[in-house]
Amino acid sequence: MVIFVGKYYHKMTIQGIMREKPNHNWIAMSDSAIIDAIGEYIKHQRLEQNKTQARVAKEAGINRWTLSQIENGESITLNSLIQILRALDLLHLLNIFIVEEKFSPIEYARLKEKKRKRAGTTHKEPGLNEDTGW
Repeated sequence: MVIFVGKYYHKMTIQGIMREKPNHNWIAMSDSAIIDAIGEYIKHQRLEQNKTQARVAKEAGINRWTLSQIENGESITLNSLIQILRALDLLHLLNIFIVEEKFSPIEYARLKEKKRKRAGTTHKEPGLNEDTGW
């Protein structure tokens, strides 16, 4: 797929603009250029889904002007961006932010040692065996 970003055409996958690609140097880009690229991606996705700005804004629970702002390279709040991604069914793009806990081999071995290997006897509290009179 080829999409237009700023002054250049880029060959990208559907998620290409949001992920680091060899042909897109995010580090060298200014904050404004990155916002511009995100806005172009949102606009591209909206048009691919054949949705109007008004429809996406309504589904996102934001003002159409806010959607227009990001599509035109203006900054918006993170909350608005999340609402727009939800309306466009693009929340999966946020998976990159999931932090996975990793255990060292030593920690893993300790956890395995502590894992219960069989059921033990139940500890009875005093007074439970007393006749209740029933």
